Amino acid sequence: MKKLGCLIAVILLAGAALFASSRMGSATIEEDTAFIIPAGSSLTSVAQKLEDEGLITSSDGFLLRSKIFGGSGPIQAGEFMLTAGMSQSDILDAFQNGDVIRRFVTIPEGLPSILVYERLMAEDLLTGEIDVPEEGSILPDTYDFERGESRAAVIARMQSAMDDYLAEAWGKRTDRAAVKTPEEALILASIVEKETAQADERPMVAGALSNRVRIGMMLGADATTIYPITKGKPLGRRIRVSELRSTNPYNTRAVAGLPPGPITNPGRESIAAVLDPAETKALYYVADGTGGHVFSETLEEHNRNAAKWRALRRERGEM
Repeated sequence: MKKLGCLIAVILLAGAALFASSRMGSATIEEDTAFIIPAGSSLTSVAQKLEDEGLITSSDGFLLRSKIFGGSGPIQAGEFMLTAGMSQSDILDAFQNGDVIRRFVTIPEGLPSILVYERLMAEDLLTGEIDVPEEGSILPDTYDFERGESRAAVIARMQSAMDDYLAEAWGKRTDRAAVKTPEEALILASIVEKETAQADERPMVAGALSNRVRIGMMLGADATTIYPITKGKPLGRRIRVSELRSTNPYNTRAVAGLPPGPITNPGRESIAAVLDPAETKALYYVADGTGGHVFSETLEEHNRNAAKWRALRRERGEM
């Protein structure tokens, strides 16, 4: 009789399990499918969304299976890739323990804020409107984001990264730095960023410009003159004589001192170069025809270097 009772118990348990399983439905994922869990979603709302999108046959069954067999961890918000043939248990495990799909947007060094704005507005997987961020407030880097995240949230991370880096770099400045505030450091770094594309040359360019700042000499950077005209976009033509003679505060060929604000978003290396510039007496530099510059301490020497550069440009048919 005892054996018979055990057999009956096993049969009843098997029947109960079979009955419960029939109520739980099944997953119906036939091909890899992206699934998004909005922030703040409950397991109930996610189960209903799975059913609505045809990925499971029963939201009630999914919830029942989750309560009986699922782990105790919370579900994550974000985008998940559900692969063909996944079971309901696999789906729940992915939501609780799997990797959220993240995407990336890269802001190169020296990208002006108007182009940062255009890059983010062109990203279809982001949401919401933004204004053009303040020039110099974005730290160039690669940032990850989730599908459906707001552009404002991405901008906030980029600006927070700049605030954090600038504060760190400012604390490491040397006595060769000519700037008096972190804001001035950003302005001068943005000019260095535009004046040279060679990373190893930035400390030297920063050194020459810092020397000019110290003695109140005009910086003479064409990029600052162009900025009010294009907001950082390429000019697409040569600078006009009238523009070089303009007394607007960004024209560092006509007005001494730093311009009123940054002219682009400088990268870490340009900021570091301004806060620890090369030890040099150079006041002048001119392109050398190889992508770099040749530096000089005197106007006489600079004029000779400039003449060589003009001759080289004439040989190339550039003027």
